Amino acid sequence: MTTAAQKHAQRNRGTLFVEDGELVATEVYPGDQFIMRIRAPKCAAAARPGSFVHVNCDDTLPMRRPLSIMRSIDDCIEVLYKVVGEGLHLLAGKRPGDMISVLGPIGQPFVASPERPNCLLIGGGVGIPPMVFLAETLRDERWNPLAILGSEIPFPFEPETSDILTPWLDEAVSSAMPLLESWRIPSRLASFAGFSGCFRGYVTELAARWLQSLDDAGRAKTEIFACGPTPMLKAVAALAAEQNLPCQVSLEEFMACGVGGCAGCTVQVTTQDGPAMQRVCVDGPVFDAASVVWQ
Repeated sequence: MTTAAQKHAQRNRGTLFVEDGELVATEVYPGDQFIMRIRAPKCAAAARPGSFVHVNCDDTLPMRRPLSIMRSIDDCIEVLYKVVGEGLHLLAGKRPGDMISVLGPIGQPFVASPERPNCLLIGGGVGIPPMVFLAETLRDERWNPLAILGSEIPFPFEPETSDILTPWLDEAVSSAMPLLESWRIPSRLASFAGFSGCFRGYVTELAARWLQSLDDAGRAKTEIFACGPTPMLKAVAALAAEQNLPCQVSLEEFMACGVGGCAGCTVQVTTQDGPAMQRVCVDGPVFDAASVVWQ
């Protein structure tokens, strides 16, 4: 007889692939930030916004590192990371043509609801990639996405002045992400670092301004999606609760196996059956913000 727990585990079977990916290209940005394009056809075909890959940074290191997928392009995936620790330092030394073992895609994705086409995407730091991936899936007239991105180090792209009007915001706040701009998806940047054209403040402050500009009908069609550091996600969850809006968050936790075996990345959530510990890697990383027990 199959138990509920076994069924829960089986939903992750048949969706993970181990591939010897080829590093196709690397872009380097200030703050030791890297965007890598890796040819991994099976992973690219199955990737969804919010899923991630567990990457072998170097043959000398047995432990893999989890990296969010920023885009799936043809037979390649793109990942963004900031060098922290020995593993990512070694990964940053890879060159086009090098092979990188990739395990993925892993995790439950963001899922936008057609009943709420006003999608507010909030990304902070290395939490920006899933928001870019999600934005790319919302590129048609059914959706009205807005991306708010924050960073306290230079952004992993060269900001440009937007020509997409945001009447709810001061004209001086005009910096945008070029990729989103090319998709005609409005975006605005927030930072305390004093970058030109950026909103000086928290991403949640900027998000609150947009939400306050909506009427009741617009708010009823709005949902929030977020990825970033835990304090930012906690603040986003509080904003969503204050505005009585649904909110999905992608959590960050240290991971060992990345596939649910070690249970080292568990977080406490509230379920219909009461409190429970769930694994960020396979039960998440995307959770209903209202269900997370924020520490």
